Amino acid sequence: MDPNPKTSLMSSGRGDLSRTAGWRDTRLDVLRALALLAIFINHVPGQIFENFTTKNFGFSDSAEAFVLISGISIGLAYGGRFAPANRLASCLKAVRRAFTLYMAHMITTFMTLVLFISGAWLFHRPGLLCEINILPVLTNIKEGIPALLLLGHQIGYNNILPMYGALLLLVPFILFLEAYSPVLLLLVSGLVWFVAGIYRIAPHTTLLDGYWFLNPLSWQFLFVIGIISMMHVRRGGSLPRHPALLLLSVAYVLLSFVWVVFKLWGIGNVLAASGLPLVLVGFDKTFLSLPRLLHVLALAYLVLNIPVLSGLLRRSSGHPLTVLGRHSLSIFAAGTILAMAGQVILYITNNDRVIGPLYVILGILIQLAYASHLERKRLLVRDGAKGATPTRPIAVQVRATDVRSFTRERG
Repeated sequence: MDPNPKTSLMSSGRGDLSRTAGWRDTRLDVLRALALLAIFINHVPGQIFENFTTKNFGFSDSAEAFVLISGISIGLAYGGRFAPANRLASCLKAVRRAFTLYMAHMITTFMTLVLFISGAWLFHRPGLLCEINILPVLTNIKEGIPALLLLGHQIGYNNILPMYGALLLLVPFILFLEAYSPVLLLLVSGLVWFVAGIYRIAPHTTLLDGYWFLNPLSWQFLFVIGIISMMHVRRGGSLPRHPALLLLSVAYVLLSFVWVVFKLWGIGNVLAASGLPLVLVGFDKTFLSLPRLLHVLALAYLVLNIPVLSGLLRRSSGHPLTVLGRHSLSIFAAGTILAMAGQVILYITNNDRVIGPLYVILGILIQLAYASHLERKRLLVRDGAKGATPTRPIAVQVRATDVRSFTRERG
């Protein structure tokens, strides 16, 4: 879903985000692929594999991971180009990308409608029309279709792309403020997150009284943290690595695990009853409550700083997960359509315990095959472009600062 950065994400052995150019660190792609597959599995509820995704073992889930990865990717893809002479071009690129996401959202939304309406008609299961916020559209077509087009109504399980598209529209402002003062950007972003959570400020829906399921005013904070972290590293900095931070991260992840597995939600209710703001003590996904935010940041910190975890994510450029993560938007759209078809199938088969898992496995295989097809096309286009125009040797394209950084980190 993000631009494809060609810069290394992490340095080997130390867990820091790397400044070295010249190859692509596949760990970012693999993480993105795992998030995509987890989203697909969670979007086909009622089958056994859903019980093994991250949402069952901690406060956050694949959506938080995806947004954090997206922020890092934006820092990689846009950060180095956001110089005064290139700012307009970078802004236009972000806007075009947001429009691409909007079109992808429209495709998945209307394909969802087709799948559910067809399932209800062909299999005589009108109850399908009452699922995932479809009925308000069908009972009021005159207002329902414009609401879908204007994002005033979002079909269930089709609400990630609108939030992410809104974040992309904010990228020019985020990068401009980051270039002026990263600390100021972090403070402003955190304040917007806090105020939105306290006063429940979010884009409203029109057909039904409520908010967007994923509020961009809240989720931008996680997105900005990813951008700031990557930009800090691009300037020669490194992420802090300290035993106390590692211990705190491990402790919080374990606390989250125990809390979710043993269903200790009553403690959260007690904290909420004490008068503390829900954005600080709740577990709301719409406004990205603090426990969810801290959980994904703790997980990311551990992945970056524990060599075993980081090494497990390092795969070759042709590995299926690497390829899948590289084509994230296309795979996300395909995965959403497959998930919606899966929901229809599980509904008409009454959540059959065999059909559900088999369908999920088939869906994953289809996404891997589709990613492989897209990768072959990409390589053909790249090789064709290389044959048409001569390119400079790689060594000429590597900056001197990158060479010095590479030498220091490995010397």
